[in-house]
Amino acid sequence: MTEYRPMSELPDTAGYKKGDVLVLVGELFGRGYANGLVEEARRLGMTVIGTTVGRRDSNGALRALNGEELAEAEALLGGTIINVPLEAGFDMESVDGEPSVAEQLKKARPDDWDSICFNDAFIAAARAAGTARFRAALAQLMKELETVIPAGASVLFAHSMAGGIPRARVFMPLLNRVFKGTGDKFLSSGAFWESDIGRLCDASFNEVTADTFRYLLEESAGVRERVFAAGGLAAYTAYGYHGTAVLVGGDYRWQSYVPYVQGWAKMRLEEIAAEASAGGVSATVFNCPEIQTNSSALFLGVEISIYPLLTAIRREAGDAAAAPLFERCQGMLKEGEGLGHLLERADDYLASPLLAGILDYSGWPQHNTREQAELMLSRSAELMGMHADQKRLVCAELSRIVFLATGRLMVHSSWNPVAPTLWLNHDLIARLLADSRGEGIL
Repeated sequence: MTEYRPMSELPDTAGYKKGDVLVLVGELFGRGYANGLVEEARRLGMTVIGTTVGRRDSNGALRALNGEELAEAEALLGGTIINVPLEAGFDMESVDGEPSVAEQLKKARPDDWDSICFNDAFIAAARAAGTARFRAALAQLMKELETVIPAGASVLFAHSMAGGIPRARVFMPLLNRVFKGTGDKFLSSGAFWESDIGRLCDASFNEVTADTFRYLLEESAGVRERVFAAGGLAAYTAYGYHGTAVLVGGDYRWQSYVPYVQGWAKMRLEEIAAEASAGGVSATVFNCPEIQTNSSALFLGVEISIYPLLTAIRREAGDAAAAPLFERCQGMLKEGEGLGHLLERADDYLASPLLAGILDYSGWPQHNTREQAELMLSRSAELMGMHADQKRLVCAELSRIVFLATGRLMVHSSWNPVAPTLWLNHDLIARLLADSRGEGIL
């Protein structure tokens, strides 16, 4: 278990400058954590180079982006994309003529989830094939990077790959029951995780979320050495999640979303960073606060711990600085609803004895219980119901602040990281907003 190490001080200003390069390893989709890194790199004058996971044709073949797709992706990134398909995982791999995991699951029924099983030897072979494909693509990416990184430039490799849910229809109804189910529709995350289909998810999460970071570190060794030899710095960041500290009952308290079954893969990510750091490589996993994005919509209830950031900002940055944000957020609520009431109800959930009885850092991540799920989901619905428009949410506005702030903190911390795993909690984000280095985020 990684030592819980919240970052307690704002980092010194990094030495990145015009001509230095941010390489985003993982395609940018919509608005999320990685946007903060990209925007901070551009603010510093760095060159942003993106990557793509590629696309699958109707016959399942993986390919690079076509002209239209590439133009759209580069417009979203605001930079050049090296068009080498970096799709991670093994669910689409067919080995020795056997159908892929995704193909095998085409006729699977959600009601049969606990009887679905796989041949371990096939899974191992498929995983090896997926790894080999991904590493070969990384090697090609590195060859292309060598031609575009200026001599003497520093390079920040930003790993943004996560997830790994196998691409089969059977999973969404099951995961909806795990993360959103109540009453008869409730499905214990523990029971799901211990099944064969849960073990498949575990292997897939590890491969996509964690092991891709190891492959990146290893395949980029040559680029890293050349950057150092030319007088530049090479550093690596990755996005983690291992709970976060938010204001509960007036104190900053570590808490976590339950159930976070990707947590084991996130801890593996931390271990990879620790191994790299011990070997002299600057690699840091930043455990960031919860945000709400399109991809996090499955995890209903994760947004409850976002709301206390409002109180943290008021405490750390002061009433005057926080006032415009409070006014914007109040304007998102229904007539007759107040932010004070919303924050009280969020705090009441986070301080619940039921949640306190489940959460324990040393035993993280925890599985859900029926009672905890029903409390979380009902409170989530209550807080969402306070809004005038479900497309304009307080938690979305706060999420924007989080990804911009964490991006800024990560870029500057990567220049001289103090540990291979760090937590960026609500207090640090709020203190950044109170500092001149947080200008433009609020």
